[in-house]
Amino acid sequence: MNILVCIKHVPDTETRVKITPGGKALDFTDANFVVNPYDEFAVEAGLQLKEKKGTGEVTVLTVGGEDAMKSLRQALAMGADKAVLCSDGAFEGSDAWGVARVLAAAARRLPFDVVFCGKHGVGDDNQQVGSLLAALLGVPAVTVVTGLDFDEAGAVRCKREVEGGTEVVRAALPAVVTCQKGLNEPRYPSLKGIMAAKKKEVATFRAADLGLDPASVGRAAAAFVLREYELPPPRPAGRVLAGEVDQQVRELVRLLREEAKVI
Repeated sequence: MNILVCIKHVPDTETRVKITPGGKALDFTDANFVVNPYDEFAVEAGLQLKEKKGTGEVTVLTVGGEDAMKSLRQALAMGADKAVLCSDGAFEGSDAWGVARVLAAAARRLPFDVVFCGKHGVGDDNQQVGSLLAALLGVPAVTVVTGLDFDEAGAVRCKREVEGGTEVVRAALPAVVTCQKGLNEPRYPSLKGIMAAKKKEVATFRAADLGLDPASVGRAAAAFVLREYELPPPRPAGRVLAGEVDQQVRELVRLLREEAKVI
C-alpha cells in the first residue's frame, strides 16, 4: 500500500508572537519551527497502516522553503520511507487553495492509496487544505478522524467525534483522511531512526516540475489575504478588594453589577 502524508512546517505553539513594524506580517526571527502537531497524528497513522499491512511505503509531502526540510527529516526519523519538498519562490504567499493545488499536483506524480493530513495547521488554523486537496484529486474526504479501520474491500471506516456521540463514515479508497487528536499517540524518533533519516531520499519539486503556472499560485493568485496583524489589547491590572470577607463580597457584587455589568 502506498501511503501519502501531508505535513506542514509551523512555528512551535509556545512561540511568543511578534509583529513586524507596520503590522503587515508576523516576525518569526526567533521562532522554533516544528512539524505541525496534528500532522504527527497523520504520520503515525501512515506508519501504523504500513506495519499492519506488512508492505508498502510512507511518503511525506510538504510545501515550503528549504527550512521545511527539518520537519521532513523528523517524519523520516519517525519511520517514513521517502519525503518530497515542494519548494519554489512562486509558492510564497499561497492561501489554502494555492497550497492544496501544489499538493494535488505533487500527489498526482506519486502513487497513493490513501492520503493522511492533520485536521488543521496551527500556523493559520483555516482547516481547509485537506478537504480542498480531496476535491482537486477527485477522491472522498473524511475529516477530523479519531478512529481508523481499513477493510479488505478497499475502503476505510472512520470514526468522528460529534456532539452527543460518535459518527462512523465509510469511504472507498483512494481517499483523504484528516487526523484529530486521540487517533493515536505519535512515536518519538529513535536514535537509529534519526541516523537512518539522513540517508533517506528527499525529492524536490519546483513549479515547472509540477506543471503549474507560477501565476496560478502564490501571493498574486491568493483569494484570501491577511491585510494586517494586531495584538490583542493588554489585560487591565487586577484589583485587590480590602476589608473583611463580607465587605469584599458586597464590593465584588457591586463591581460586577455597576462596572462589569455582567449581573
